[in-house]
Amino acid sequence: MKKNSFVSIADLSRGDIIRLIGRASEFEMNPCGTLLEGRVCATLFFEPSTRTRLSFETAINRMGGRVIGFSDVSTTSSTKGETLKDTVKMVSNYADLIIIRHYLEGAARYASEVADVPVVNAGDGANQHPSQTLLDLYSINKTQGRLEDLTVTLVGDLKYGRTVHSLIVGMSHFHPAFNFVSPGELRLPGIYRQFMDSCGIRYAEFTEFSEDVINGSDILYMTRVQRERFSDLMDYEKVKNVYTLRNIMLSGSRDNLRVLHPLPRVSEISYDVDDNPKAYYFEQAKNGIYARQAIICDTLSI
Repeated sequence: MKKNSFVSIADLSRGDIIRLIGRASEFEMNPCGTLLEGRVCATLFFEPSTRTRLSFETAINRMGGRVIGFSDVSTTSSTKGETLKDTVKMVSNYADLIIIRHYLEGAARYASEVADVPVVNAGDGANQHPSQTLLDLYSINKTQGRLEDLTVTLVGDLKYGRTVHSLIVGMSHFHPAFNFVSPGELRLPGIYRQFMDSCGIRYAEFTEFSEDVINGSDILYMTRVQRERFSDLMDYEKVKNVYTLRNIMLSGSRDNLRVLHPLPRVSEISYDVDDNPKAYYFEQAKNGIYARQAIICDTLSI
């Protein structure tokens, strides 16, 4: 792996996270400049994306860089049988940085090992989504004034939700308490429960999405049940609408509570929540530009 590749949130120390959050704050105050003038960044999206791809490309454009790449794998040589290794090696000839999203777990790590330039993981299967985690941490710190000693409730697809997996690791440096709300079929994988046990992190698991859990939270992190992760659509139909957050459910919540969601949403957040001042998911998406500017510059040692 290239020294400055950004592949897993687990590769970052507490100090790294605090430093990157600080730099994201600087970019929010002054997002435009010429830091990437003369640089070319490649976005290789083997899996659909809206916010991640567009925010990365906006981050690059605002810093004076150029973007090459693709968002439709059907237009690439992968359809002719080209391997991921060959694609990454080839693109390394054209770009100073590769930003990759792939449907296979571990693809970003592998790309970082074969590429001749640094690699940023924009999501690899159900594994991790570290740039999303950095913008989540930035959003949490911005709304709460701290990362330490917060109660974070995560709801929905905890089995396949890579944003959930990464956030657990990222928050582990800051003494959190977690509530996990999911149906049994989408329970958090054991490896993450073992990780929390090893770190001494307090957590509780629930199948009922109760107002008691909401009212005890500082951050309510909703997630979409991901149809694309299910091989059997009947299994998806059983759980797709199991939890929906409605505005009335926030009536007894803490004043500082903020509702986050990595988006896109389907039915897990009712539209009547959008006008509640505790809804923060659209601002959260905007924060992705600043967090990804910080990631790109850190990866390129700028």
